[in-house]
Amino acid sequence: MRLKNRLERWRPGDALLFLTSLFFHRDRNRLAELALQRRLPLMFANRQYTDAGGMISYGPSYPAMYRLAAEYVDKVLKGAAPADLPIQQPTKFELVINLETAKALGLRIPQTVLLRADEVIE
Repeated sequence: MRLKNRLERWRPGDALLFLTSLFFHRDRNRLAELALQRRLPLMFANRQYTDAGGMISYGPSYPAMYRLAAEYVDKVLKGAAPADLPIQQPTKFELVINLETAKALGLRIPQTVLLRADEVIE
């Protein structure tokens, strides 16, 4: 596994940012496990990785995006032409911190950051 080989090269003080990728999504639990073994803090753009053991995620709220999609479907079903509907970007973002992982890595998350988090996993 090439990812495992790359994680072995990390030194204390390093960190890694993963953007959302279906390539890594299936192995998110294993990725979090390897990073914890190597004492490597991981940050993601998708909260599912933080639920799996990653340290922090900051990205769009998928439930909010699904609601926007439902509004689009409603407008189309009521007769609006899809080409006439504006393109929208996410408007709600979530900061999720896995405090359990941070403690296992020996890291302290500042109180000011914890207060800004939408969810803290303990």
